[in-house]
Amino acid sequence: MAGHSHAHHAGDDLVVAAKAALQRSGEQWTDMRQSVFETLASFERPASAYDIAEEVSKRQGRRVAANSVYRILDLFVAANLVRRVESANAYVANEHPDCLHDCIFLVCDSCGQATHVDDDAVASGVRMAASRKGFAPVRPVIEVHGRCSDCADG
Repeated sequence: MAGHSHAHHAGDDLVVAAKAALQRSGEQWTDMRQSVFETLASFERPASAYDIAEEVSKRQGRRVAANSVYRILDLFVAANLVRRVESANAYVANEHPDCLHDCIFLVCDSCGQATHVDDDAVASGVRMAASRKGFAPVRPVIEVHGRCSDCADG
């Protein structure tokens, strides 16, 4: 698989990398933004804004509206901190916010897991095919639905 190398971040290191990336984009890293990011990063599967709002509300002991979370997620997507799984209307934390590239997701229809794959050859091929049709892709997202190895074995 053709890909590129980059540092994958996890845990506190992921939060530090996300904060730095957001600040480089000219935005502030507020307590609420940190709470939304940390909550999203804690999910093992893609999470909806409603899932995140519910969990942040529990953690903060006050109601947090999903529309507030949506606004923060939109900012995070624009700043490359978060990826949106379009078909599920759900989000995952980007483990490498310093690297900007096209999204390829393998989405399990059984368990909902979405695995992000880096493949520059596939992404380049999609961009070239679009260009040949006179279409200027801004940021392609490719989703392949099927069954993950855990669900296929079960």
